Formats: sequence, C-alpha cells, structure tokens
Amino acid sequence: MLDILKNTFLITGLVMVMLLLIEYINVRSHGHSLKRLQQSPLGQVAASALLGLVPGCIGGFAVVSLFTHRLLGFGALIAMMIATTGDEAFMLLAASPAMAAAVFAILFVLAVTVGWTVNRYVKTFPHSFPSHSFEVHAHEHTLPCGKFPSGMLENFRRLSWRRAVLLGGLLVFVAVLSLGLFDHRHIMEGIPCPEPGNIFFGERWLNLLFAAASMVALFLIASADNHFLEEHLWKHVIKKHFLKIFLWTLGALAVTHLLLAQVHLRDWMSDNLLLMLLIAVLAGIIPESGPHLVFISLFAAGSIPFSVLLANCLVQDGHTALPLLAENPRAFIYVKGLKILLGLLTGLSGYFFGF
Repeated sequence: MLDILKNTFLITGLVMVMLLLIEYINVRSHGHSLKRLQQSPLGQVAASALLGLVPGCIGGFAVVSLFTHRLLGFGALIAMMIATTGDEAFMLLAASPAMAAAVFAILFVLAVTVGWTVNRYVKTFPHSFPSHSFEVHAHEHTLPCGKFPSGMLENFRRLSWRRAVLLGGLLVFVAVLSLGLFDHRHIMEGIPCPEPGNIFFGERWLNLLFAAASMVALFLIASADNHFLEEHLWKHVIKKHFLKIFLWTLGALAVTHLLLAQVHLRDWMSDNLLLMLLIAVLAGIIPESGPHLVFISLFAAGSIPFSVLLANCLVQDGHTALPLLAENPRAFIYVKGLKILLGLLTGLSGYFFGF
C-alpha cells in the first residue's frame, strides 16, 4: 500500500508541476509560445518522440499535458507513447548501453513515422474537452512578455489559503524528492534485475532534476499575482486536474498490484517464442513499471530474441499513460490499441525473419 501511495503522489505531483509551468509559460507569452507548437506537425511529432525517450516519465507527462489542452496533435501523442519506455529505460541502459541505444533508435524511427502518418492521413482525432484549453485573459495581453510578477513580500504579508496550500504542497514534494523518499527499486521474484552501475543510469539524478523544476514552480507561485494564482493555477490546474489524476492513478495502481500479486511470472517462462511474444505484448498493457523488467533480464540472459524485447518496449509505457487515462480514456484506448498492433507486427516479423 505504501508503494502504491508513493507512486500515486509522485505521478500526480509531477503532472501538476508540468501543468503549472506550462500555464505560466502560456500566460506570460500571451499564448504565443505554445501556439508555435501547432504550426509544425512534423516538428511536434519529432519533439514528442524525443521527450518520450527521456528515461522515466517526466517527458511523457509533459506531452500528455499539452495534448489534453489541445496544444499537440494526436500524432504527437502517439509518437511519445511509442518512444517511451518509462522507468525501464534506466534498466535498459544499466543492462547494456548498446542494446538500449538500438531499442531507442528503433522506437524513435517508428514513433516519428507512425506519428507523422497519423497526422497526415487520419482526420478524426480523439481530442480532449474544449474546456481544458489553456486560457489567456483579455487584460493579460497588456502585460510585458516574459516579465516575472513582482510583490513577493506583499504576497506573504497577505497570504491566501490557496497560495499557502500550493506552497506547502510543493515544499513537501521538493523535500521528499531531494531526500530520495520517492526513489524505488524494482524487484521481480526469482528474476535477476540489472542494477545501475552509477548515478547517471539511475533514477536519483532525474528525481533531483524534478526537484529543481519544482523549485522553479515554487518561486512562480510565491511571486505570482493574485489573479494568476486564483484564476490560472488554482481554477485551471488544481481544481480541474488534481483530484481526477490522483484518484485514477491510485485506482489503476491498486488494481495492477492486486492482479500482479496473483501472477507468478516464472510460470510464464516457455520455449515457445510465439507464446512469449504474446505474453510480452499483454504484459505491455500493464500501466506499471516493474513487470516489464523480466523481459530485459531474459534478453540479457539470452532466453528470448531481440524482437520479443522490442515488442514489449513498444506496447508498454510505464506510468506515462495514467494521466491520459484520467483525462481522455478514448485517446488512451486508441493509442494502446495501435501500440498492441505494432508490437504484434514487430514480434511476428522477428519470429519469421529470425531476429
């Protein structure tokens, strides 16, 4: 239960920080910075794929946030979801940097190709609700672009309860990230999992970067004027997204853990490659980091071919899909269905062509 709550708070916190920063950038640029993303379909697909390749889930959370606010197209979302492997990217790098480079390169090419094709030829996209769009109010267009609001001391003299809640929550979030309380190891019963050999192949350094980004959001909350805090940060971000993302994430992780507690992965081992392929694709549906590590270990031990590992990497996306499930279940189903199809095609190609 502690692991479930810890992961739920981590995911929800990171998504909230991303939304706060995006909201600030949008308002202070009068909406121009984020609108530039919409002017280059291929550019946003490539950028989303690169964000998906970032180890962990932070790049994916950023893309999901932009998609649910109608600033990125469905093709860009698909590109990110194909490219990402969540926390498993750390273990891929730890087990074999050469293997990781090959997987990431293939995922990037597939992500850009499929994302561009979807944007080019598919005309009906499962957009999010129009009310989730970022807004710039009329009087905010008169503010200088990029100018930080002043009056931090005045904000603390007349501290509202909403500002106090946001500052207190972010301070706690920064503290637990900095102290390593959200760091975790994945342990699969009976399966040896590779451990990172130095800090650059682990989660620790990335959690410190998350803490630094949260500190930026902390400064913005402390210095923002009351209108921006009340109308944008509280009403547009916290009230619309926090509880929904938290509850969906908590429920999905709880169900996943209960199901996995009844499944013994060692019973799945088989010399039948087609069965292993099907298992790899089905395991990729699980919105959790951990079960997929078995395929990294099996490949490193020479027990499965590269195509089975690649099929699992194509379908799974760690925790990245959880905010999308909360905000737009229809898009979640479409993306997962496409990824399952790609995973099966890739795995079957490997089976017939011997890779």
